[in-house]
Amino acid sequence: MMSASIAAEERRVQRIGAVGIGVLRYGLIFLLLMYGGLKFFAFEAEGIQPLVSSSPLLGWLYPLLGTMGTSALFGVIEIAAGALIATRRWWPRVSGYASLGSTGIFLVTLSFLFTTPGALSPLHPFNGFLLKDIFLLGAALVTAAEALAAAHDRTA
Repeated sequence: MMSASIAAEERRVQRIGAVGIGVLRYGLIFLLLMYGGLKFFAFEAEGIQPLVSSSPLLGWLYPLLGTMGTSALFGVIEIAAGALIATRRWWPRVSGYASLGSTGIFLVTLSFLFTTPGALSPLHPFNGFLLKDIFLLGAALVTAAEALAAAHDRTA
């Protein structure tokens, strides 16, 4: 009798974990698609300009592509990452590598905390916008691990 209740509890815990990973994955997809889509609008392109232009890693893009072109490039990358993460059911390996690749997006965004003057201050207008990427980075890592494990299980 005791083992049946333990098995039922283990199944509940596994379901909770599966739901949690689903929430992380589809939340990540939604945000990548949404923020990626916004990059094609002037208000968003102008909004990210102070962050990107002060970055030694990306500031060089503005003279090359302009404000809208730079923003559109980021939009294409974010939309591609979100769309590829969404392939988990059919191509878990592709989804896993897309999640892993999206960690680069979040690491670059988090680097703006150190390259944008004053961004580390809790009162800076970009502070909360940038700090949310800590959680998105975690979501990308968790979904990458889960999808790559599923891909491995399919081939094993």
